Amino acid sequence: MLRKSYDFWVQHINPHLNTLIVTIGVVGLTSCLAIACLLAWLFQEVLEREAFAFDTTWLNWLHGYANPSRDVVMLTVTQLADASVVVVIVAVTLGILWWKHYREEAKFFALACLGALILNTGLKLFFSKPRPQIFPSLIAETSFSFPSGHALGGFVMYGFLAYLLSAHFPKFSKLIYTLAVVTIALIGLSRMYIGVHWPTDIIAGYGIGYLWLMICITMLKLQTRQV
Repeated sequence: MLRKSYDFWVQHINPHLNTLIVTIGVVGLTSCLAIACLLAWLFQEVLEREAFAFDTTWLNWLHGYANPSRDVVMLTVTQLADASVVVVIVAVTLGILWWKHYREEAKFFALACLGALILNTGLKLFFSKPRPQIFPSLIAETSFSFPSGHALGGFVMYGFLAYLLSAHFPKFSKLIYTLAVVTIALIGLSRMYIGVHWPTDIIAGYGIGYLWLMICITMLKLQTRQV
């Protein structure tokens, strides 16, 4: 029995595992496993309708810094992941990639964005978590709260764009990734500031977005190696 298990591991599991480690690295694989565990715990708590004390505490603390000037800034930032803006960015990016004959990049970028939309829609309906009503929100939202679609979609789209740009302009990779991280972080912050999401919604959106982004980038890398 042990011999058969060993042979199965050597022949079927180990080659794929080695390829995966080479493609995304030990740090990437470890981070994915850690985030997957965090999400599993978070999903269970949300399904059981458990309340997170820090959700309310954080939103109240953040609302204490609200003023008209910050309202304008946050309403502008949150639009960076609105559907109207995302559609334009995705369309322009796909057009440029196709024009430059980066067909694989275009295919997986489209897959990443479409997958993010499907994940967000499906998970919102599955968990059916109501949005916060601690203070009047600056905008009206009618969909469910968990996870944050802006956090999830923004992470995937801007994260994938950062990966593509850094791959083609490696000298500016640090600047590109820094701008992407700041943009993604501000989008999540803006959703809480304007009162339409709990912190756990943002955490879940980032976590799901990270895992899906890593899957898409890994598939792109594997496909590129085979070409």
